[in-house]
Amino acid sequence: MAEYDTILIRYGELSTKGHNRKNFIRRLEANIRQALAEYPHLQYRRTYDGIYIKMTVVHPQALREKLSRVFGISSFSFTQAVDSNMEAITKACLQIAAQSPAHTFKMITRRHDKSFPLNSDAINRAVADAILQQTDKKVDVHHPELPIQVEVQARKTYITAEKIPGAGGYPVGINGKCLVLLSGGIDSPVAVYEMMKRGIEVEALHFASPPYTSEQAKEKMLTLASMLSVYQGSMKVHIVSFTDLQLAIYKAAGDPYAVTLMRRMMFRIAERIAAEEGCLVLGTGESIGQVASQTLESMVCINSVIRIPVIRPLACLDKVEIIDLARRIGTYETSILPYEDCCTIFDPKNPVTRPHEDKAAFYEARFDWQSLVETCVQTRQTQIVTSRKEQEEFL
Repeated sequence: MAEYDTILIRYGELSTKGHNRKNFIRRLEANIRQALAEYPHLQYRRTYDGIYIKMTVVHPQALREKLSRVFGISSFSFTQAVDSNMEAITKACLQIAAQSPAHTFKMITRRHDKSFPLNSDAINRAVADAILQQTDKKVDVHHPELPIQVEVQARKTYITAEKIPGAGGYPVGINGKCLVLLSGGIDSPVAVYEMMKRGIEVEALHFASPPYTSEQAKEKMLTLASMLSVYQGSMKVHIVSFTDLQLAIYKAAGDPYAVTLMRRMMFRIAERIAAEEGCLVLGTGESIGQVASQTLESMVCINSVIRIPVIRPLACLDKVEIIDLARRIGTYETSILPYEDCCTIFDPKNPVTRPHEDKAAFYEARFDWQSLVETCVQTRQTQIVTSRKEQEEFL
């Protein structure tokens, strides 16, 4: 087998960022270092066109899965680094071709070092001629079984036969921080993933209603947070005890407006916590029209109590599309475990779908919700969740 000793990271979408490109690349390198922190002997070199990681004792496959979860990477390859001369380049390409069971090949060269004596097309032709003469491979420029890729740099040339798709998007944290309402259902974990993919660092806020909601429901949510934390290294999770406020809502408003008032209170609490934690926006897993609190009229009524923006990345997706995404990122099976959260445990029979702000305010005037909201904010529990549950760190 070819002796791959260097990982080539390609940026993809980052190339559109103009003057901010350097900041994006620095953030991406920091996130990659964090993802590969258990391998301290890796050596990193950051360039305008890519990040190069020199491997020593680490087997490439040990790094493949971790790199595939780092947002901001368009693609990556395990490469063989050789001297930038035609003899070394041809020898390495011949080795890859001779060891491959493929019958057809294609040369793909990028000449970053413009001082190299041959241009990309000339390199392709010279190496292809050698492979044709010394192996039984045939050229297929349209559908090659073996695409051999050559990246010519000033110091070294990097050669590979595999281009592995990355997670895409932007490096997590480059676009600020969001506080996401994480229920433990199917939708909100997918929303977290989508926001991370756009470069947003996520903190989670969960509402629990003991003893009506179980410890298993909280653990399910923490498991989901742990699964999602692999994309940003760790996740801060805030858990609010919502029981007293929820009971006061049902006593004051009864069935139809209970959900509307609950969501208004949740948003008020979330806005307070977001301000304390430096989160620029709130995030939810809401999809328009999916339930009573997610009609446009409900969203307007609920949003009216806060000033902070709310991001709803799933707003225009239907349930089938959301489930497909949940399956793809691996959260679906955990999300459907039968442990109810505070939004489903008090499921109203006839929730209002077109609430009015003045009527919601009328019901809220019936009880001292301000002090209850304050208690929820001040008594919240906060913990840091990582991808390994045994490493949860309580604050």
